[in-house]
Order: sequence, then C-alpha cells, then structure tokens
Amino acid sequence: MGCKCGSQVILCNLPIRFDTYKGCSHGCRYCFAQKKRNIGKIERDETVEAMRSFIEGKRSRETAWCDWNIPIHWGGMSDPFQPIEKNIRASYECLKLLAETKYPFVVSTKGRLVADPEYLDLLAQCNCVVQVSMVCSKYDQLEPGTPPYEERLQIAGTLAKRVQRVIVRAQPYMPEVFNDVMKNIPRLAEAGVYGVVVEGMKFYKNKPGMVKVGGDVCYPLHVLRPHFEAIKAECHRHGMKFYSGENRLRAMGDSMTCCGIDGLEGFKGNEYNLCMLVNGQTPEPTALMKEIGTGGPFQSLNQAAGYNKKINSQSFYGLMQEELSTRLDYYKRLFGLEE
Repeated sequence: MGCKCGSQVILCNLPIRFDTYKGCSHGCRYCFAQKKRNIGKIERDETVEAMRSFIEGKRSRETAWCDWNIPIHWGGMSDPFQPIEKNIRASYECLKLLAETKYPFVVSTKGRLVADPEYLDLLAQCNCVVQVSMVCSKYDQLEPGTPPYEERLQIAGTLAKRVQRVIVRAQPYMPEVFNDVMKNIPRLAEAGVYGVVVEGMKFYKNKPGMVKVGGDVCYPLHVLRPHFEAIKAECHRHGMKFYSGENRLRAMGDSMTCCGIDGLEGFKGNEYNLCMLVNGQTPEPTALMKEIGTGGPFQSLNQAAGYNKKINSQSFYGLMQEELSTRLDYYKRLFGLEE
C-alpha cells in the first residue's frame, strides 16, 4: 500500500506515515497501538519499493492531496529499529534509499540499533530528524523490552554528533514524574538534543479527576498546563526548543509542528488542517487540495455507508471545511479551546 494518511490529517502537520513492521517487541504497557492489534506478533509491513514509489511522486487515494515532498513520519505504529530489524533489515534497506535520495523524514525510535555504526553511518547521510522516545528512568519498568533510560540518553548523545537534529519525545507524560523530567533537561542539553516534545498520557478507561477528550481519557488542562510551562521554560534556559505534542496545548510549543522540523531546509509540512485553523492560524490550501477526489484520508473519520461515494465527489479542502463547520464545538474541545 505504501505511505499512509488517515485520521491524523486533521490534526498533524506531518500526517504521512510509514512503518516497516507491524507489531513491536518493546512491550510498552501504555502503547496505543495495542488498541488496534496484537502487537506481540511482529511481521513485515511496508517495503522499500513502497517508499521509493512515494518519493518518486506516486500517490495513493489517501495521499492524492499532496504534491510536494512532504516529510515522511517513519515509525508511528511500530519501532523501525526494534531487535528483529537486525535479522530482517527492512529498515536498513529503507535507510539506504533515504540516504541516496536525501528525501526528508522524521523517524521515531527507542531502539538501540539506531546507534549501531552500520545504521548510524547511513543516518548521518540522511536528511532527517531522529526522535528518541524517553521520559525518565521511572518508565523503565513500563518499557521492559527497551534500553533503559540512561542508555537511551547515551544513544541520544551519540546520534546528536552525527545526524542533522535529535528530538526527545517525553511522551506519554504523567505528572507524577515532573521532577524527574525537569532534572533531566540539563542532561539532554548537554547530550546535544535540539528540543523536547511533551504529550500527556492517554487512558482507555475513565479515572477520577480525568476528562474525556474525543475517544481518550486525558489529564485536565489545569494539571498539564503548569507542567508544560515549567518544562518549556527549563528547555529554553538550557538552549533547547520545546514542542507540545498535546493537541489541546499545541500552541504552547515553539512551533505548531511538534515534530521539531522548524527551520530545516526542505522540511515543509501540511499546515492546512483543523488544529491550525481552530487555533486561529490562516493556512492556505494548495490548488491540488481543491480538486475533486483528493479527500481520501477522510474515509478513516467516517465509516458510514455511502460516505465513500461522498469522498469521491469532494475535495480535500471541501471535506476539511465541512468538518470545521459542522463539528466546530467538538474540535474546539479536542484542541483545548474549551475545557
């Protein structure tokens, strides 16, 4: 199928996703992918040929709206550098292509293989941002199949010496570890990390003191906001950028594109989405977005009978505007303007 684009298109500036694997051996107890499938069963997913097709400009129904070299977000559902990669080498083949083409991408990982010299040499040739997921040492017991926090800190430092930019994903964040996160910020800066992105933990079941936002149970904003403000100030004090992966607090970040691509040549995301529009931004749709038949990703937002036919007769722009006008109150809550 190749690069995918689904419901993230309404809220994320980098909604084009690619995964070399289905399933993951990290065993993170909070992993949202567990809601969708048995992640313990690991198998190949997308291929290097599928990635090459997208890089060469070939588009699927889901990506027909995009006619520029939008950065690929690699590793959204499964870590491309988990242990099985050492044997299968699917991600290695993709890295070779990305090093050759210099196509922009963001890759998310918490695997130690990313710092293996064989892989690191290729990453150093790539036009990429490497995100390392790491909150604090207290999470080690929640992430039994991953390198411990201290090892990941060393990995981040190794990467920072070789790749274009390293971002630390302090997510999913829980307020109980605020002091630990704050104490580690100077250490991240010392390791050469460019910025930190923070997003609150999402829960499946309701808990006392929590709020329901969309399909998730979340920490209320009055709990998260002061923590994010303090973390942002501490990041700035140590010369790092701060990004908010929390949709309700996205505007708190140093960029509304929370992946940490701001200022990098050739890294142009898609700003024409509901998160930007609801937060008062004024992005312009491209000419292609206004063409009939470009609304493919909206299929994931509505599975009702007959909606597929509607998508075929609508444009990306038209469907985005329809979502905004017919469900504005819902999106105001989703993006934190009302709570």
